[in-house]
Amino acid sequence: MTENVTVPPVEGATLPVVDLSRFRDPTADREAFLTELRRAAHEVGFFYVTGHGVPEAVTDGILDAAKEFFALPVEQRLEIENIHSPQFRGYTRVGTEQTGGNADWREQIDIGPERAAVDTRPGDPDWVRLIGPNQWPSALPDLRERVLTWQDEALRVTREVLRALSVALGQDEAYFDAWFDDESSLHVKIVHYPGRPTPADDQGVGAHKDYGYLTLLQQDEVGGLQVLAPGGGWIDAAPMPGAFVVNIGEMLEIATQGYLTATRHRVLSPAAGVDRYSVPFFLGPRLDAVVAPLDLPPQLAAAATGVSADPDNPLLAAFGENALVGWLRSHPRVAQKWWADVLARQA
Repeated sequence: MTENVTVPPVEGATLPVVDLSRFRDPTADREAFLTELRRAAHEVGFFYVTGHGVPEAVTDGILDAAKEFFALPVEQRLEIENIHSPQFRGYTRVGTEQTGGNADWREQIDIGPERAAVDTRPGDPDWVRLIGPNQWPSALPDLRERVLTWQDEALRVTREVLRALSVALGQDEAYFDAWFDDESSLHVKIVHYPGRPTPADDQGVGAHKDYGYLTLLQQDEVGGLQVLAPGGGWIDAAPMPGAFVVNIGEMLEIATQGYLTATRHRVLSPAAGVDRYSVPFFLGPRLDAVVAPLDLPPQLAAAATGVSADPDNPLLAAFGENALVGWLRSHPRVAQKWWADVLARQA
């Protein structure tokens, strides 16, 4: 079952909407835009983004690709099962990824940057082994191009949101750019949520936070995403045509010392007989990035609450370490096969 499942939705609540085109429009009131963005990121940590400029052909194409892949016979999906990948890339069966120690009712493909595996040397940090190739199904030879095209657009949008946030936080627009070069740790999930097997089995994804800088989500028309409201209760992040959902990750919480917080969220499984498809993109920096606190303007620093202290989910400023903890926790089968030495040291 999903964490906080008995907490009711917040009646009438919705996420803020941010029109990103106003950030680059010289005729727009930039200060008003930055104030709205800062308030949405600080008070909720989740918001819709419109005015992003991603072509409809690209957004339609990625959902079509998702439906085509998950319609393949299971043996063709298992050709790229993530158990074959030390980098946790590829296909995950329903019920084999865990959130909060419980199985998620979803299947997915995990995709990262297209890079060769690294020959590690003694003394290298463990996270170096996360660098490596993707797996692509032979039955859909054009899937790679469609996914990487969408990934490029998602990267462009999230980088623009991050630059806007940097200005809204009193920093230079390029403040974060040093960690987002050709070795950035990007991550895409193509996700299928089958209808729940019983009315009580509602954990599509259990309540959690995202550990990168920003997450961008494209949803289909089926709802299910819920965001924990500041005062408690869940906000339904209903699909909005033409908009992405963007949320703050743990690295920005660390960087702002809690002025921005990574908000807990979950996905409820659709009803029996209903299928939901979504594509989240996680904007992560280079794996060797170590997040340093920003020098916030005094009025913002006074509103910072400090980094969350959760013994079950300690936030690490070293991004590679934080990312590896998340992968090992979420995919125990892959971890046991390829990372047994690391698990033994952590025991």
